[in-house]
Amino acid sequence: MSIAAALPFERSPLQRLSSALYLRPSLLTFLLLTPPLLWLGVIYLGSLFTLLAHSFFGLDEFSGVMVREFTFATWAEFFGNPATWDVVTRSALMAISVTLAAALIAFPIAYYMVRYAGMRMKAVLYLGVMLPLWSSYLVRVYAWKLILAKEGIVSWFAALLHLDWLLEAVLETPVVGGPSLSTSYLGTFIVFTYIWLPFMILPVVAALERVPGSVIEASGDLGAKPGQTFRKVIFPLAFPGVVAGSIFTFSLTLGDYIIPSIIGKSVPFLGETVYRLQGTAGNIPMAAAFTVVPIVIMGIYLTLAKRLGAFDAL
Repeated sequence: MSIAAALPFERSPLQRLSSALYLRPSLLTFLLLTPPLLWLGVIYLGSLFTLLAHSFFGLDEFSGVMVREFTFATWAEFFGNPATWDVVTRSALMAISVTLAAALIAFPIAYYMVRYAGMRMKAVLYLGVMLPLWSSYLVRVYAWKLILAKEGIVSWFAALLHLDWLLEAVLETPVVGGPSLSTSYLGTFIVFTYIWLPFMILPVVAALERVPGSVIEASGDLGAKPGQTFRKVIFPLAFPGVVAGSIFTFSLTLGDYIIPSIIGKSVPFLGETVYRLQGTAGNIPMAAAFTVVPIVIMGIYLTLAKRLGAFDAL
Protein backbone atom coordinates (compact mmCIF):
# COMPACT_ATOMS: atom_id res chain seq x y z
CA MET A 1 0.00 0.00 0.00
CA SER A 2 1.36 3.44 -0.89
CA ILE A 3 1.96 6.18 1.68
CA ALA A 4 -0.75 8.33 0.07
CA ALA A 5 -3.38 5.57 0.44
CA ALA A 6 -2.47 5.03 4.10
CA LEU A 7 -3.14 8.65 5.00
CA PRO A 8 -6.66 9.19 6.45
CA PHE A 9 -7.00 12.77 5.14
CA GLU A 10 -6.62 14.64 1.89
CA ARG A 11 -3.23 16.36 1.69
CA SER A 12 -2.64 19.82 0.33
CA PRO A 13 -0.46 20.38 -2.76
CA LEU A 14 2.32 21.73 -0.52
CA GLN A 15 2.26 18.58 1.59
CA ARG A 16 2.35 16.39 -1.52
CA LEU A 17 5.31 18.37 -2.85
CA SER A 18 7.09 18.05 0.50
CA SER A 19 6.55 14.29 0.53
CA ALA A 20 7.77 13.96 -3.06
CA LEU A 21 10.93 15.90 -2.31
CA TYR A 22 11.49 13.89 0.88
CA LEU A 23 11.23 10.61 -1.03
CA ARG A 24 13.54 11.93 -3.78
CA PRO A 25 16.55 13.59 -2.08
CA SER A 26 18.44 13.81 -5.37
CA LEU A 27 15.64 15.93 -6.85
CA LEU A 28 15.70 18.18 -3.78
CA THR A 29 19.47 18.62 -4.13
CA PHE A 30 19.09 19.43 -7.83
CA LEU A 31 16.44 22.09 -7.15
CA LEU A 32 18.50 23.67 -4.37
CA LEU A 33 21.72 23.81 -6.36
CA THR A 34 20.33 24.84 -9.74
CA PRO A 35 19.84 28.61 -9.02
CA PRO A 36 23.32 29.23 -7.53
CA LEU A 37 24.98 27.05 -10.18
CA LEU A 38 23.20 29.00 -12.90
CA TRP A 39 24.38 32.23 -11.31
CA LEU A 40 27.94 30.93 -11.05
CA GLY A 41 28.04 29.34 -14.50
CA VAL A 42 26.12 31.83 -16.60
CA ILE A 43 26.59 35.21 -14.95
CA TYR A 44 29.92 34.90 -13.11
CA LEU A 45 31.94 32.47 -15.24
CA GLY A 46 30.12 33.61 -18.37
CA SER A 47 31.25 37.19 -17.82
CA LEU A 48 34.84 36.02 -17.27
CA PHE A 49 34.84 34.00 -20.50
CA THR A 50 33.33 36.97 -22.32
CA LEU A 51 36.12 39.12 -20.93
CA LEU A 52 38.71 36.61 -22.12
CA ALA A 53 37.07 36.50 -25.56
CA HIS A 54 37.27 40.30 -25.86
CA SER A 55 41.03 40.12 -25.36
CA PHE A 56 41.26 38.18 -28.64
CA PHE A 57 39.51 40.93 -30.58
CA GLY A 58 41.31 43.78 -32.26
CA LEU A 59 40.91 47.52 -32.59
CA ASP A 60 40.56 49.31 -35.90
CA GLU A 61 43.46 51.76 -36.10
CA PHE A 62 41.54 54.29 -38.21
CA SER A 63 38.16 54.42 -36.46
CA GLY A 64 39.12 53.06 -33.02
CA VAL A 65 36.15 50.67 -33.13
CA MET A 66 36.54 47.15 -31.78
CA VAL A 67 36.70 44.53 -34.53
CA ARG A 68 35.04 41.27 -33.47
CA GLU A 69 37.42 39.01 -35.32
CA PHE A 70 39.74 36.48 -33.70
CA THR A 71 43.30 37.78 -33.55
CA PHE A 72 46.40 37.60 -31.36
CA ALA A 73 47.31 41.21 -32.13
CA THR A 74 46.14 42.49 -28.75
CA TRP A 75 48.15 39.91 -26.83
CA ALA A 76 51.19 40.48 -29.06
CA GLU A 77 51.00 44.19 -28.25
CA PHE A 78 50.45 43.36 -24.57
CA PHE A 79 53.54 41.14 -24.24
CA GLY A 80 55.70 43.28 -26.52
CA ASN A 81 55.14 46.58 -24.72
CA PRO A 82 57.66 47.24 -21.88
CA ALA A 83 55.18 49.64 -20.25
CA THR A 84 52.84 46.69 -19.71
CA TRP A 85 55.38 44.87 -17.56
CA ASP A 86 56.10 48.08 -15.64
CA VAL A 87 52.42 48.25 -14.66
CA VAL A 88 52.24 44.55 -13.73
CA THR A 89 55.50 44.65 -11.73
CA ARG A 90 54.55 47.86 -9.94
CA SER A 91 51.14 46.49 -8.96
CA ALA A 92 52.48 43.11 -7.83
CA LEU A 93 55.28 44.64 -5.74
CA MET A 94 52.84 47.03 -4.08
CA ALA A 95 50.44 44.16 -3.32
CA ILE A 96 53.26 42.07 -1.83
CA SER A 97 54.56 44.98 0.26
CA VAL A 98 51.12 45.83 1.62
CA THR A 99 50.44 42.17 2.44
CA LEU A 100 53.71 41.77 4.35
CA ALA A 101 53.21 45.03 6.25
CA ALA A 102 49.61 44.16 7.12
CA ALA A 103 50.72 40.75 8.42
CA LEU A 104 53.46 42.29 10.59
CA ILE A 105 51.01 44.80 12.07
CA ALA A 106 48.02 42.48 12.37
CA PHE A 107 49.65 39.52 14.10
CA PRO A 108 50.67 41.32 17.35
CA ILE A 109 47.26 42.99 17.54
CA ALA A 110 45.42 39.71 16.97
CA TYR A 111 47.70 37.87 19.42
CA TYR A 112 47.00 40.41 22.16
CA MET A 113 43.26 40.28 21.46
CA VAL A 114 43.15 36.49 21.78
CA ARG A 115 45.73 35.77 24.47
CA TYR A 116 45.75 38.75 26.84
CA ALA A 117 42.79 41.11 26.33
CA GLY A 118 39.83 40.79 28.68
CA MET A 119 36.27 40.70 27.43
CA ARG A 120 35.80 44.46 27.66
CA MET A 121 39.14 45.27 26.04
CA LYS A 122 38.54 42.67 23.33
CA ALA A 123 35.21 44.33 22.52
CA VAL A 124 36.93 47.72 22.31
CA LEU A 125 39.62 46.31 20.00
CA TYR A 126 37.05 44.60 17.80
CA LEU A 127 35.19 47.90 17.57
CA GLY A 128 38.42 49.70 16.71
CA VAL A 129 39.17 47.22 13.93
CA MET A 130 35.66 47.27 12.47
CA LEU A 131 34.83 50.96 12.92
CA PRO A 132 36.74 52.21 9.84
CA LEU A 133 34.79 49.75 7.68
CA TRP A 134 31.55 51.47 8.65
CA SER A 135 32.59 54.75 7.03
CA SER A 136 32.82 55.58 3.36
CA TYR A 137 35.81 54.21 1.48
CA LEU A 138 36.29 57.47 -0.42
CA VAL A 139 36.03 59.55 2.75
CA ARG A 140 38.85 57.57 4.35
CA VAL A 141 41.06 57.86 1.28
CA TYR A 142 40.53 61.63 0.94
CA ALA A 143 41.11 62.03 4.68
CA TRP A 144 44.49 60.34 4.27
CA LYS A 145 45.27 62.64 1.34
CA LEU A 146 44.84 65.60 3.69
CA ILE A 147 46.81 63.89 6.46
CA LEU A 148 49.77 63.11 4.18
CA ALA A 149 49.73 66.41 2.28
CA LYS A 150 52.66 68.81 2.54
CA GLU A 151 50.60 71.05 4.82
CA GLY A 152 48.99 68.09 6.60
CA ILE A 153 49.18 66.84 10.15
CA VAL A 154 52.18 64.57 9.48
CA SER A 155 54.33 67.50 8.35
CA TRP A 156 53.04 69.62 11.21
CA PHE A 157 53.81 66.90 13.76
CA ALA A 158 57.28 66.37 12.31
CA ALA A 159 57.98 70.12 12.61
CA LEU A 160 56.65 70.12 16.18
CA LEU A 161 59.11 67.37 17.15
CA HIS A 162 61.92 68.95 15.10
CA LEU A 163 62.01 65.94 12.81
CA ASP A 164 61.70 67.87 9.56
CA TRP A 165 65.08 66.53 8.49
CA LEU A 166 63.87 62.95 8.89
CA LEU A 167 60.72 63.54 6.84
CA GLU A 168 62.74 65.30 4.14
CA ALA A 169 65.22 62.42 4.08
CA VAL A 170 62.35 59.96 3.60
CA LEU A 171 60.85 62.05 0.81
CA GLU A 172 64.24 62.29 -0.92
CA THR A 173 64.61 58.49 -0.94
CA PRO A 174 64.73 57.23 -4.53
CA VAL A 175 61.65 55.44 -5.88
CA VAL A 176 59.52 55.64 -2.71
CA GLY A 177 59.87 59.40 -2.11
CA GLY A 178 58.29 62.43 -3.73
CA PRO A 179 57.36 66.09 -3.17
CA SER A 180 55.13 65.03 -0.26
CA LEU A 181 53.82 61.83 1.30
CA SER A 182 50.53 62.25 -0.54
CA THR A 183 52.36 62.22 -3.89
CA SER A 184 54.75 59.31 -3.28
CA TYR A 185 54.77 55.53 -3.41
CA LEU A 186 55.25 55.54 0.35
CA GLY A 187 51.98 57.41 0.80
CA THR A 188 50.19 54.95 -1.48
CA PHE A 189 51.65 52.10 0.55
CA ILE A 190 50.53 53.64 3.86
CA VAL A 191 46.96 54.19 2.67
CA PHE A 192 46.71 50.70 1.16
CA THR A 193 47.93 49.16 4.41
CA TYR A 194 45.49 51.18 6.51
CA ILE A 195 42.49 50.44 4.27
CA TRP A 196 43.01 46.65 4.07
CA LEU A 197 44.45 46.01 7.56
CA PRO A 198 41.12 44.84 9.07
CA PHE A 199 40.91 42.13 6.41
CA MET A 200 44.18 40.73 7.77
CA ILE A 201 43.42 41.10 11.47
CA LEU A 202 40.12 39.23 11.51
CA PRO A 203 41.35 35.96 9.85
CA VAL A 204 44.42 35.95 12.12
CA VAL A 205 42.19 36.37 15.18
CA ALA A 206 40.02 33.48 13.99
CA ALA A 207 43.10 31.29 13.48
CA LEU A 208 44.58 32.12 16.89
CA GLU A 209 41.28 31.38 18.61
CA ARG A 210 41.42 27.88 17.11
CA VAL A 211 44.79 27.13 18.74
CA PRO A 212 43.95 24.84 21.70
CA GLY A 213 45.08 26.12 25.07
CA SER A 214 45.97 22.57 26.06
CA VAL A 215 48.60 22.45 23.30
CA ILE A 216 50.23 25.62 24.61
CA GLU A 217 50.16 24.27 28.17
CA ALA A 218 51.65 20.96 27.02
CA SER A 219 54.48 22.85 25.33
CA GLY A 220 55.27 24.63 28.57
CA ASP A 221 55.03 21.39 30.57
CA LEU A 222 57.59 19.82 28.23
CA GLY A 223 60.08 22.57 29.05
CA ALA A 224 59.61 24.94 26.09
CA LYS A 225 60.24 28.61 26.79
CA PRO A 226 57.57 31.15 25.79
CA GLY A 227 59.56 32.14 22.71
CA GLN A 228 59.94 28.53 21.63
CA THR A 229 56.24 27.88 22.19
CA PHE A 230 55.39 30.85 20.00
CA ARG A 231 57.80 29.91 17.19
CA LYS A 232 57.15 26.17 17.11
CA VAL A 233 53.53 25.85 18.27
CA ILE A 234 51.45 29.03 18.09
CA PHE A 235 52.78 30.60 14.89
CA PRO A 236 52.70 27.42 12.75
CA LEU A 237 49.12 26.72 13.85
CA ALA A 238 48.06 30.34 13.20
CA PHE A 239 49.97 30.72 9.93
CA PRO A 240 47.01 29.56 7.77
CA GLY A 241 45.12 32.57 9.16
CA VAL A 242 47.90 34.87 7.97
CA VAL A 243 47.74 33.29 4.51
CA ALA A 244 43.94 33.63 4.53
CA GLY A 245 44.23 37.31 5.37
CA SER A 246 46.84 37.76 2.67
CA ILE A 247 44.31 36.57 0.09
CA PHE A 248 42.20 39.64 0.86
CA THR A 249 45.02 42.19 1.21
CA PHE A 250 46.88 40.96 -1.87
CA SER A 251 43.86 40.72 -4.19
CA LEU A 252 42.27 43.99 -3.04
CA THR A 253 45.55 45.89 -3.47
CA LEU A 254 46.25 44.29 -6.83
CA GLY A 255 42.93 45.37 -8.35
CA ASP A 256 42.28 48.70 -6.64
CA TYR A 257 42.24 51.75 -8.88
CA ILE A 258 40.85 54.45 -6.58
CA ILE A 259 43.71 54.80 -4.09
CA PRO A 260 46.47 55.10 -6.75
CA SER A 261 44.41 57.72 -8.59
CA ILE A 262 44.09 59.86 -5.43
CA ILE A 263 47.28 59.12 -3.49
CA GLY A 264 50.78 58.79 -4.89
CA LYS A 265 52.54 59.49 -8.14
CA SER A 266 50.67 59.78 -11.41
CA VAL A 267 51.80 56.34 -12.60
CA PRO A 268 49.27 53.63 -13.44
CA PHE A 269 48.57 50.44 -11.52
CA LEU A 270 46.61 47.49 -12.93
CA GLY A 271 43.15 48.63 -11.87
CA GLU A 272 43.81 52.19 -12.93
CA THR A 273 45.11 51.03 -16.33
CA VAL A 274 41.99 48.94 -16.96
CA TYR A 275 39.78 51.89 -16.00
CA ARG A 276 41.58 54.25 -18.37
CA LEU A 277 41.69 51.80 -21.28
CA GLN A 278 38.00 50.94 -21.19
CA GLY A 279 36.92 54.48 -20.33
CA THR A 280 39.04 57.28 -21.77
CA ALA A 281 40.87 55.31 -24.46
CA GLY A 282 37.98 53.01 -25.36
CA ASN A 283 40.39 50.15 -25.98
CA ILE A 284 38.22 47.28 -24.72
CA PRO A 285 40.45 44.43 -26.03
CA MET A 286 43.56 45.76 -24.27
CA ALA A 287 41.55 46.47 -21.10
CA ALA A 288 40.35 42.86 -21.19
CA ALA A 289 43.94 41.63 -21.58
CA PHE A 290 45.03 43.67 -18.55
CA THR A 291 42.08 42.31 -16.56
CA VAL A 292 43.12 38.72 -17.25
CA VAL A 293 46.49 39.36 -15.55
CA PRO A 294 45.21 39.70 -11.95
CA ILE A 295 42.89 36.73 -12.52
CA VAL A 296 45.88 34.57 -13.47
CA ILE A 297 47.99 35.93 -10.60
CA MET A 298 45.21 35.29 -8.08
CA GLY A 299 44.63 31.81 -9.50
CA ILE A 300 48.26 30.94 -8.80
CA TYR A 301 48.12 32.65 -5.41
CA LEU A 302 44.96 30.82 -4.35
CA THR A 303 46.49 27.49 -5.37
CA LEU A 304 49.49 28.15 -3.13
CA ALA A 305 47.25 29.42 -0.33
CA LYS A 306 45.14 26.26 -0.47
CA ARG A 307 48.24 24.11 -0.06
CA LEU A 308 49.17 26.17 3.02
CA GLY A 309 45.76 25.50 4.58
CA ALA A 310 44.44 29.05 4.24
CA PHE A 311 40.90 27.98 3.37
CA ASP A 312 40.63 26.11 6.69
CA ALA A 313 41.16 29.41 8.50
CA LEU A 314 38.38 31.31 6.69
